[in-house]
Amino acid sequence: MDRGIRRSTMTAVPVAVGPRGRQAAAEQGPERGTETTGAQRIAELEREVQELQRANETLKQYVSQALDLDITRRRDDRVPDTAAAGPPHRPATDAEVEFRVLGPVEAAVGGRWVDLGAPKQRAALVLLVSQVGQPVSVDVLVEALWDGRPPQSAITSLHAYIANLRRALEPHRAPRTPATVLCTRGRGYLLNSRAVEVDAHRFWESATAGWQALDRGDPQRALYAFEAGLALWRGEAYAEMAAAPHVAPEAVRLEELRLSVIESRCATLIAVGNHEMAVPELVAFTQAHPLREYGCELLTLALYRAGRQADALSVLRAHQKKMVEDLGISPSPALQHLELEILRQAPELERS
Repeated sequence: MDRGIRRSTMTAVPVAVGPRGRQAAAEQGPERGTETTGAQRIAELEREVQELQRANETLKQYVSQALDLDITRRRDDRVPDTAAAGPPHRPATDAEVEFRVLGPVEAAVGGRWVDLGAPKQRAALVLLVSQVGQPVSVDVLVEALWDGRPPQSAITSLHAYIANLRRALEPHRAPRTPATVLCTRGRGYLLNSRAVEVDAHRFWESATAGWQALDRGDPQRALYAFEAGLALWRGEAYAEMAAAPHVAPEAVRLEELRLSVIESRCATLIAVGNHEMAVPELVAFTQAHPLREYGCELLTLALYRAGRQADALSVLRAHQKKMVEDLGISPSPALQHLELEILRQAPELERS
C-alpha cells in the first residue's frame, strides 16, 4: 500500500475512508501517544486498521446493493478486472440508446441526439429513466404527468407519448414488431436496462472503482476513477424534473453521492501529498456546503499539512461558531479531537 495512504489511515483523522473510520479515530482521545508504550501503540494501530478495513467493506457492500442488478451484471461480464494496469474506462456495451441525466435530460440513438418531444412526453421519459429496469405503472405515470388531476383523455395521451418515444428511441424497428427499448410490462412500461446506457449508472461504477482502488492502496487509479465520474456531471441531476415527486428521491440520492465522491477525491489528493490542489477545491466545497463536517475536516488537515497551522485552526473555529450560532450544536467529536491534535502538533497528523 502507498505510504501516504497507509499513514493517513492511521492518523487521528483518516483521509481515504468513510465516517466509521473517522469516528473510530475520534474516540481514541487527545492524550494517546504520549502515555502509551510502544507495544500498546502498535496494538492500537492494528485495531484501527481492522476497523478501517471493515468500514471500507461496508461501503463497498452499500454501493453494490444500490446498483441496479442488470447494470452490475453487465459490468461483471464486460469490464476487465479493475486491478489490471491502466486507467478505468467506459464499459463496452451493446446499447444503442444513451441517456444523460446528470444535468438536463438528453437521449442519443446510435450516437445521434434525438428530439424527446413536448414537455409531458419528456416528463414521462424522465420518470422511466429514473427507474430503468423497473416497470412504471400507467397509474403512476398519469398521476405524475397531470399532478393527480388527469383529464378524461389522459390514458389516450399517455399512449401517444409512449408511441412517439418508441419511434424516437427505435427508429429502425419494423412496424408491429415488439419494442426492445421501451417495453410494455403488464399495465405499465419499462426501459430495458440491457438496451440502454445511463450516465448515472456509469457514475456509480466510477465511484465504486475509486473506492475499490483506495481499498487496494492505489490512490492514482482512485483519483482517475473519481475524476472520470465527476466529469459526467453537467448540472443538477434530472434538471428540469428534479423537484417532481417521483423523481426527486433519485435526484437527491445522486447529489449526495456526488458530494461524497468530491470528498473522497479531495481526501485522496491529501493522502498523496497534493495539498496545493486540495486546498482551493475544499475551500470552494466548504463554502458551498458549510454543514458537511467531513469537508471541514479535510480542509483543516490539508491546510495543516501545507504548513498553514493558523489557517487550519481558523477554519475549525469558524465552523464551530457557525454550528453553535446557526444550529445550537457543538462540532463533532472528530473535529474537536482534530483541534486538540493540531494544538499539540501531533506527529500523527503529518504525512509520511
